Amino acid sequence: MSGTTAAAVRPCRRAAGAGANRWVVLVVLCVSLLLVGLDATVLHVAVPAVTEDLRPSAVELLWIVDIYPLVCASLLILFGTLGDRVGRRRVLLLGYALFGLASALAALAHNGETLILARALLGVGGAMIMPATLSILRQVFPDRRERALAIGIWSAVAAVGAAVGPLLGGFLLEHFWWGSVFLVNIPLMLVSLPVGRMLLPESRGERDGPWDVAGALMAAGGLFGVVLGVKRLGGGEDMTGPLTLVPLVVGAALLFLFVRRQSHRAHPLVDLGMFRRPAFSTSVGCIVLAMLALVGLELIAAQYLQLVLGLSPLQTGLRLLPLTVAAMAAGLAGARVLRVLGPRRMVCAGFCLTAVAVVLLTAMGGHDDTPLLLSGFVLLGFGLETTLFGAYESMLSEAPADRAGGAAAIGETSYQLGAGIGIALLGSVMNAAYAPALSSVPGVPASASSAAGRSLGEAYDVAARLGGPAGAALRHAARDSFVHGLHVTLLVSAGLLLLGALMALRLPKVMNCAPEDAGAPEPVAQSPVPLAKGDLPAPRAAGKPTVSA
Repeated sequence: MSGTTAAAVRPCRRAAGAGANRWVVLVVLCVSLLLVGLDATVLHVAVPAVTEDLRPSAVELLWIVDIYPLVCASLLILFGTLGDRVGRRRVLLLGYALFGLASALAALAHNGETLILARALLGVGGAMIMPATLSILRQVFPDRRERALAIGIWSAVAAVGAAVGPLLGGFLLEHFWWGSVFLVNIPLMLVSLPVGRMLLPESRGERDGPWDVAGALMAAGGLFGVVLGVKRLGGGEDMTGPLTLVPLVVGAALLFLFVRRQSHRAHPLVDLGMFRRPAFSTSVGCIVLAMLALVGLELIAAQYLQLVLGLSPLQTGLRLLPLTVAAMAAGLAGARVLRVLGPRRMVCAGFCLTAVAVVLLTAMGGHDDTPLLLSGFVLLGFGLETTLFGAYESMLSEAPADRAGGAAAIGETSYQLGAGIGIALLGSVMNAAYAPALSSVPGVPASASSAAGRSLGEAYDVAARLGGPAGAALRHAARDSFVHGLHVTLLVSAGLLLLGALMALRLPKVMNCAPEDAGAPEPVAQSPVPLAKGDLPAPRAAGKPTVSA
């Protein structure tokens, strides 16, 4: 860094750290992210215990699992832009409080309806927390080199949360009742709330014009409809069914009206002009493609490990652990890799490495091959995190400082949408490749073949009921067909990843670490920590790790 640049950055560092060292602020933000990541996955292992205790209907159980990511994804833009208006720390602290209260309500729920309500409130709290952590991180790290390192640590913590959730849930369920998976949030919230109030900086963007309440509700309603429709498609529902088609159409219409409304407002809720910047729009597209290609594979891989290889849920989680460890390593090394390669080559290399891992995993068969799975999952985790790190960092650095909350919300929303679409798309590919081979198994009635074609788990149930040679033949055929479908799905995913590598060629070649234009607007800073302006020149006219939601 030149002397002039260093001199420009030093006052920013002093300002950002006036009330608390910026690295301490990063620790507080990472604890926030760890909570959200844990809650997104910790319930998965508790579903059988919840079902046994509360006896929810099939529809209630579906909503218990899905309402959290659905509500969270729908409200990210609303709360991200609200934080830009009223203060990002304020929204984050409110999210902390709501998250703690909702956790207590979920732990003490005595019926399915109460648990659904509590999970929905947890989604609201998560939507407050997620964009606020990333936008505050941008403010307290004005030096892009340091911010890249901070984002790497932030994304590594996200990977830890996603991996530890099922393991922590399994441990708690062995020693306590299912409500303990929610109670674990409360002590962390009780610590995070006062510590965050003392140490986190308050900042906001420009406050010209009124906040677009109608636009925020349009975005929330549109995203809710689209995500709900996509989730139903991913669950194997018919696209022409009213409960799938209506949310998709209404959601898409609301999002169209939202975009049109924002383009005609003098003070839009979301600055659509950010999408005219190639680095920003390309980064968002790369996040969507990366999640679209990979999230469905995680679900299919879990089924492969449990239903084909016969591993227990705990063994499955341990077998997938190398993927998480590799993702953590990629996050921690991301800042150095970004400086050496630049955004374009880093994201492109991440896509290509992930595609190589996916193609390597097509060698999986009906028998356990530990070295193959280990090498494939390590490459997969490292490649995916490298891709997401580079895309998130470029997107956040390209966005104006006063729009950091909105930009972070767009990034998180693209992550959630990519994940949902990926499950729907790759699940459809898997079903198309899996079902046909089961239509003509000798000795198996047509009705049994049709039921077995819905999923491998259902095929095993049908085979058990049939028994005898016909049941054994159906089980063997379903297992082989699932492996074939997995190979086809992997190849489709590899194609999507290569498409992402081509898209990444539009990213900047080098990492621009120059300070922001002198004429750029200053973000408003308030006590306890005064803030300085952002870091990059923006022409006038962006890791998120692996999760669940």
